[in-house]
Amino acid sequence: MVGTSGTTRQATTSRTDVSLIAHRGFAGVYPENTVAAIERATTAASPGGLPEMVEVDVMPTADGEIVTFHDYDLGRLTDAPSELADRKVWETTAETLADLDVLGTGERIPTLSAVLDALPSSVGVNVEFKNPGSAEIRPGENLPPEARAEQTALWKPFAEDVLSTLSATDHDVLVSSFSEGALAAVREVDSSVPLAVVFADSIADGMEVARRYDCEAVHPPWNAIAGTPLFNAEYGSLGPFEDIDLLELAHEEGRAVNAWTVERWYEADQLRQAGVDGVIADYPGVLQFGDAGT
Repeated sequence: MVGTSGTTRQATTSRTDVSLIAHRGFAGVYPENTVAAIERATTAASPGGLPEMVEVDVMPTADGEIVTFHDYDLGRLTDAPSELADRKVWETTAETLADLDVLGTGERIPTLSAVLDALPSSVGVNVEFKNPGSAEIRPGENLPPEARAEQTALWKPFAEDVLSTLSATDHDVLVSSFSEGALAAVREVDSSVPLAVVFADSIADGMEVARRYDCEAVHPPWNAIAGTPLFNAEYGSLGPFEDIDLLELAHEEGRAVNAWTVERWYEADQLRQAGVDGVIADYPGVLQFGDAGT
């Protein structure tokens, strides 16, 4: 495992070299978090070029395998029968999961190891810790001091397993999470692993968590970037955000800013002009239009 910032840890304005991060393997065009998505995202010809990094979500199975899957339960993304549709991934064995069809494509839920094997060595991997197998996690919170040890302990065995798997790869790695406990656990297991805090509610809280664990990057939603027409635009339930210049603040502290989840070239171009370091995108061509120098 080669350490990397994600991607990159330097102050920059009006960037022309924005990193393209394939969200779940470009979930807008390929079956998300599958081996096929990873292969296509990193080899298929695209006007936007190949991604610098692929983002995948990880969770454990009931028997201790690590799989790449986003939702906690199985119903939305697979052909799970009714008796399994509401079952949690971590309550289901790897063998059972391997029989399920992802989004009607014939692709299966892969292990993290299979995804890493499919990833070209030149492409990095952003591993998002989604859940360690518990309903007790507290995603999106800036935890009070009395809760931090408990949440760290909850995540630590899973962090050990994931980092053990990642240690066998030569890919550049960035670990990210909405959950402070996951970041804390990774820091305890291996302090050299680059981290990114993902946040959706409060810029101030997200930056406080980033400082607490010296995160190399922050991952805000695309409508959290002040000074752009996108700031506090409607994006599901996300926002409104505090009037904080996140880019200036993060870059002053040496943290990269990778915005999620970008689906349109207009968003990507506004973010590029503002000075983000990376866009976490559902589509491979979002960076091909516009002039970042204007």
